[in-house]
Amino acid sequence: MSLRALIVERIRDRGPLTTAEFMDLALYHPTLGYYTRAPQRTGRAGDFYTSVDVGPQFGALLAIQIDEMHRLLASAGSLVFDLVEVGAGNGQLARDLLDTAEATYPELYAVTRLTLVETSAAARAVQPNTLGRHWARLASSATTMPDRVSGAILANELLDALPTHAVSMTSDGLREIYIDLAGDRLVERTGPPSSPALADYLARLDVDLAAGWRGEINLAAVEWVRTAARRLERGFIILIDYGHTAEELYSQGHGTGTLTSFHRHLIGTVGDDPHQPDGPAWLSHPGERDITAHVDLTSVRAAAEAEGLEVLGLLDQSYFLLGLGALDDPGIGAANADALKQRLALKTLLVPGGLGSTHKVLLLGKQVGVPPLRGCSFRTRVT
Repeated sequence: MSLRALIVERIRDRGPLTTAEFMDLALYHPTLGYYTRAPQRTGRAGDFYTSVDVGPQFGALLAIQIDEMHRLLASAGSLVFDLVEVGAGNGQLARDLLDTAEATYPELYAVTRLTLVETSAAARAVQPNTLGRHWARLASSATTMPDRVSGAILANELLDALPTHAVSMTSDGLREIYIDLAGDRLVERTGPPSSPALADYLARLDVDLAAGWRGEINLAAVEWVRTAARRLERGFIILIDYGHTAEELYSQGHGTGTLTSFHRHLIGTVGDDPHQPDGPAWLSHPGERDITAHVDLTSVRAAAEAEGLEVLGLLDQSYFLLGLGALDDPGIGAANADALKQRLALKTLLVPGGLGSTHKVLLLGKQVGVPPLRGCSFRTRVT
């Protein structure tokens, strides 16, 4: 049975699905989900690019920040440094980071205890080949975070792919967007909110959606941050993702919402596509395309602070990487690569309007005080 057929059957048996339920099936169904069926979905042969796909520079620059975090913990007596990457995929980012750590930061490399957290069995299966000689540093490859972490938790483009609820404001008040059937077609329908948590979420933010606006409420992202904060005994969390403050996210500029899909590097929005068998493009061909929504950084930050974490920085990726010295060594991370290729890769990571400004970096700490991290040294700015 195809995933679409399974979803149709479930709607007929149980009624309409929330957008979060649909996304959970489309992306994470154990055997048919988009992220679970293949070891890699990014890069030229995939559906979208991440900073990792640009080249090893991203991981090499992150190693600079991770080493500083290690030294801060080591100075207080920590003998082992847990590096936990959540949403690790095939392990490419961890490999790039460890390549630099091995060559430049041997003390960090010697005490690193790596955990790769990944829901896709296909991706986990190729991690040994990706990591190569670094496989010896791997303590665990699993589907969930360790219960106790002393070091750093890293999540690059994770929260935007967690299943999110979609809502719209009408003259009758807040309504939730469900996935239903019109004959054999998957379509959107509005109905009463599935949980009072949705209205409570907006009330905490003190934002007003105007009539006709839509938006996303990602309860899963907030819960993920709470879980990560509780499992981090001491150390840092680095979150890198598409995102905005709540004031911007729930504004006229995003009045149609941010829910979208990617397939072979083409973007599908909430608008109907007459060439698709279903309604909005992101409903078509479930399990065969990525679905994503921008992250509410205000709520993520508030959840972290409520769990006792300190916000150490919130800034555009470009400013974060510049603080780490992205322009200091144009050959960082790949000494044998062509210099022009290196400059183009760094431009892709830094340029405004691209990965440099669409991606935000949120740095959090627990039981470490408020150290002035190098990644925040260039300028703390969010555009």
